Amino acid sequence: MREKQWFWVTLTLSSITLVAVVFAAWELVENRYFRDADYLTLHYLYITRGVASSLVLAFWAAWFVLRQRRKSEDELRRSNERYRGLLEDFPGGVILYDKDLHVVEWNASAERMYGYSKAEIVGRLLPTVPPDKLSELREFMHQVDEGEPMLNAETTRLDRNSAAFPVQLSLRPFRERDQPIHYLEATSDIRERVRWRDAMIELEKLTSMGKMAAGTAHHLNSPLAALLLRVQLMRERAADDRDLARLEEGLTFCRHFVQRLLEFSHMGPVQKDVQGLGATVESVAGFFQPVIHAKRATLITETTGALGLEVCADRNLLETVLLILLSNALDAISPGGEIRLCCRPLPPNHVQISVSDNGSGISPANLARIFEPFFTTKEPGKGTGLGLAIAKNFAAEHGGSIHLKSEPGHGATAFLTLPLVAAAAPVAVAAEESHT
Repeated sequence: MREKQWFWVTLTLSSITLVAVVFAAWELVENRYFRDADYLTLHYLYITRGVASSLVLAFWAAWFVLRQRRKSEDELRRSNERYRGLLEDFPGGVILYDKDLHVVEWNASAERMYGYSKAEIVGRLLPTVPPDKLSELREFMHQVDEGEPMLNAETTRLDRNSAAFPVQLSLRPFRERDQPIHYLEATSDIRERVRWRDAMIELEKLTSMGKMAAGTAHHLNSPLAALLLRVQLMRERAADDRDLARLEEGLTFCRHFVQRLLEFSHMGPVQKDVQGLGATVESVAGFFQPVIHAKRATLITETTGALGLEVCADRNLLETVLLILLSNALDAISPGGEIRLCCRPLPPNHVQISVSDNGSGISPANLARIFEPFFTTKEPGKGTGLGLAIAKNFAAEHGGSIHLKSEPGHGATAFLTLPLVAAAAPVAVAAEESHT
């Protein structure tokens, strides 16, 4: 408004100045050259002065107005380009629609998010709202009409293929002069955020379950030890009692299992030490046998190649990684399936632990992301997506490596490679040569 006032003030003052200059110049000419002219000549001179002044003033006003118009058009064009640039570069989908949900504006991020181009969506009814979310959107619009914008609401939208995905939505009123109210919707895809949040909830739940399991094992340890002692005393009194012998073996296994569970639950600081690889692998395989039997599966352990081999590692972490690989293999197989745990030396100074299964395998697309934190191919509630990420981090911290090979329908094999301690390297070489 102020710019418009200044425009008219400037035009008026400049026009008055121009007319004054023309009249002054004309008076000088008359006084210099037409001082003795007759009445008729002076009359024509006055008429000529008026016409000339009008023409000069008209040309000046036209030039001034056209210049100002071009300036305003340039500013409007730059403003429009800036607006379009901000709109198209905005990371979220921006949609403008009327009260009947007819789309008026649609930015590039919305094209990428939903799969519809602007040309095919503008003027149509908004196709991204699921039928069960229409009433929710109407409530949001009513809230906006009441003067309260809707900010950062989590809801669901549909892409071009009618696939639902979670979004974070903000809805604000958009008003233009002499136009009915429109609604400006800004949405961002939060699938990754929701996946991370669900994974963190699942991780927290597993942590709580682990604490409960550790507490349960602690309370079971003492009764099992007392019961095992009584059975041993009874067997010594009743020599060669096979039932008592089998009972003692079962109780011994249960007590060792509970002790291993307690050791596994107390994760202290990382302490690398020389570990006998064969004994560690056998221990983990024995600890894993109950869940193998529960699924009626078969675990084949081949550790002859690891005899005498030693690695420098944190025993608790090493056992954790082996359990992760075995658990993943167990989840991949069907009841009655087979898992194979093998150790073999890799000359000159490494050892390779492989865990293979005859399950469904992993697709190439998933195999490329399999070590990403929180990425999992398991059903919701059956995995956090952290296991292989932990295994990769363990291998890197211990100077080794880990990789997977798989074909859909032909199972999968995880290869964990670790460096041997210096004293064990020659043994590894000898073992490899005798193997070949």
